[in-house]
Amino acid sequence: MKLENLHRTLLLILGVVMVSGATAWVTSKVIQQEENAYVLEETVMPVQFISNSSQSSAPTDFTSAAEHTINTVVHVKTKILTSAQQYGNNQFFEYFFGRPSQPRSQEQMGSGSGVIISPDGYIVTNNHVISGATSIEITLNDKRSFEASVIGTDPTTDLALLKIDANGLQPITFGNSDELMIGEWVLAVGNPFNLTSTVTAGIVSAKARNINILNNDMKIESFIQTDAAVNPGNSGGALVNTRGELVGINTAIASQTGSYAGYAFAVPTSIVAKVVSDLKEFGVVQRAILGIQIRDIDANFAKENNLPTLAGAYVAEIMENSSAGKAGLKKGDIITTINNVKINSVSQLQEQVGRYRPGDKIQVGYLRNGKEMTATVELTNRAGNTDVVKAVDMGLLGASFEPLSNELKAKFRLARGLQVTSLEKNGKLAKAGIQKGFLILKVNNTTIGTEEDLSKVVEKALNSSDTDKALFISGAYPNGQIAHYAIDLNN
Repeated sequence: MKLENLHRTLLLILGVVMVSGATAWVTSKVIQQEENAYVLEETVMPVQFISNSSQSSAPTDFTSAAEHTINTVVHVKTKILTSAQQYGNNQFFEYFFGRPSQPRSQEQMGSGSGVIISPDGYIVTNNHVISGATSIEITLNDKRSFEASVIGTDPTTDLALLKIDANGLQPITFGNSDELMIGEWVLAVGNPFNLTSTVTAGIVSAKARNINILNNDMKIESFIQTDAAVNPGNSGGALVNTRGELVGINTAIASQTGSYAGYAFAVPTSIVAKVVSDLKEFGVVQRAILGIQIRDIDANFAKENNLPTLAGAYVAEIMENSSAGKAGLKKGDIITTINNVKINSVSQLQEQVGRYRPGDKIQVGYLRNGKEMTATVELTNRAGNTDVVKAVDMGLLGASFEPLSNELKAKFRLARGLQVTSLEKNGKLAKAGIQKGFLILKVNNTTIGTEEDLSKVVEKALNSSDTDKALFISGAYPNGQIAHYAIDLNN
């Protein structure tokens, strides 16, 4: 019996062990499956993520845009006459220029870029690239070179229109700068450091940027900001989107060294197209104005003046007989829209108004005491009317001119000046008493060195809002006799 009981006990223990082992085996399998499932879940997710990303858009390809653009961008080379100052005792120079000096004229070479905009040789560039140039040479991407003439310039936007005697050129396609998005890829194409046909890429960092680089009381600064690498020589070159369409003219860089330091600025095509059209048709830009003084609104200004918004352009002053004043706008109004386009800053307002010509009517949305209002404004020119402003006909002066000869420059130690070479009997200069050979050095307190300099001063005087339009001319005769003359431009 004892042996039989022992045998039963052993069988019972063996059964318990087998059941426990089976349970442990099943449990370990479940745990292993759960662990494998967890591991599988962790490994499956990245696979799924990679699968999704493989269906997204391909990396941006710049080759097509570069190919479409590179032959439309030209190299602009200029020769500019400058003066190196040497201080000495020269009463003649001191009399006109306010300091004793012995300037020596020097020829300086300049370099920039330009963009072909028509098959027959019209080229847009920056005004500062060709300003003061005695000659302008255009080199195409195929290495052909041409002399260029200046059709017109616009210092208020730093743009200039040139023309070369050529046909069958490849013009660039204009794009819509209004459609540019912050973060969108763009390419800068130009000739930095005389390295022809250079392409760099970046993104649009900001729009409607005002950086206060233009020295003009009617300046329009509403730049596209980009981080595409731009350096000296890129000025006047193309900023294009990934379709190779022109969206801006590269103009400036933000730098303390003179070289690229992270940001560059371009004039948007919304402004370029208007300026180019005016220069081709009239030779001068038809600038429309509201006749107001405006300022941006910051938090402190809004708090001090109890303004309901930080967006818009604050009307600080209304000019007498201005188009805005006639339409009912008042000091203290906040302009918020132009033709339903939102206005958040002064630069945006300038850009929008700059698209129109005198005589055009626009809808101006504004806030007055927190209430939304609108007004229809007929824009005028600077003279307060809607007449077309024409390029100056120098024939109205009744004279011909030429830059000072090297002999006269050496005699009076002058770097620049303009000599009267002939006079019409009934011309304005002759009637004022000016005689042949007179050396024009200053007009309306502006130094004159070329006929272009004189033309700009005359144009400014004719298009001013002053009732009495006049030229005040200072200079001397070859014998050293100093003389001053006043020219009435009203009749």
